[in-house]
Amino acid sequence: MKLFRILITVISVGLFFNSCSNNKTESKSSTTLKDSTKETFSLNMLVKESKQIPDSIIAQLNAQHHQFKVLERRTVPGPFTLPSMKYYSEYAVTLDKLPVINPGPGEYVHVMEGQRNGYTNLTIGITETFPGGAPPMHSHEGEESHVLLEGDILYALGDTTFTIKGPYMVNIPAGVPHAFKNIGKKTTNLVVIFPTNVWKYDVLDYFPFEKKQ
Repeated sequence: MKLFRILITVISVGLFFNSCSNNKTESKSSTTLKDSTKETFSLNMLVKESKQIPDSIIAQLNAQHHQFKVLERRTVPGPFTLPSMKYYSEYAVTLDKLPVINPGPGEYVHVMEGQRNGYTNLTIGITETFPGGAPPMHSHEGEESHVLLEGDILYALGDTTFTIKGPYMVNIPAGVPHAFKNIGKKTTNLVVIFPTNVWKYDVLDYFPFEKKQ
């Protein structure tokens, strides 16, 4: 009987410490869970975009594709130092080393501008588009492609609006006004691709989503 009581005591103590250990693990896990409505990657390299008053050339280029007024042209600020490209390790760059811009509410973009990274005909951005986040309606001189693996996006492309769920790719022709809005519940990481080594876009005087849910 005495041995039975000792055995029960040992089991009870073991269960108690095991419970405490599990509680600590669960507590630690709950504190390290990432908020899916916030950024996926660091925004520590956030910079203020350079803004240019549009001249007659910018206005004429846009007038070939739409009737909206151009408010400003935006670019990533400089100066910058081009890597020597002596070693292949210099052909790689991590997102935490790229400048981050904030084109609109809830919309951030990690910009890999080709001219800063040894490319002659390529620029890529990876967004942090929070739920409800959207850039302004804008246009580019060249064509653009959007790639999204997961998420729900509302697009305004020219005079058309539509929703699309990832994974997808969207072709945006040169000069066509466009914007997009994250209508999902999680932050999306949209990849935007341009066949140019300069990041620039023209902000237009129209926003298509103010009355849309």
